[in-house]
Amino acid sequence: MKIDRLLGILNILVNADRITIKELSERFEVSKRTIFRDLDTLNKSGIPIATYSGIGGGVSVVKGYKCKKIFFLRMI
Repeated sequence: MKIDRLLGILNILVNADRITIKELSERFEVSKRTIFRDLDTLNKSGIPIATYSGIGGGVSVVKGYKCKKIFFLRMI
């Protein structure tokens, strides 16, 4: 279910320093393209997603970001 995956991705991004698209796609058993769409959805919902290219690259939530309760109300 998409909402479960979105919340799962958000949880990982908030708690991890950085993770690759490949790791996310393997963890959630979806394509890399689906992960990119999910990250775009999170970004459009107000979650600041940072991307890093090259060796050691990946995605994360912008440092210092804290989820607001209102975000979860919007997702319901």
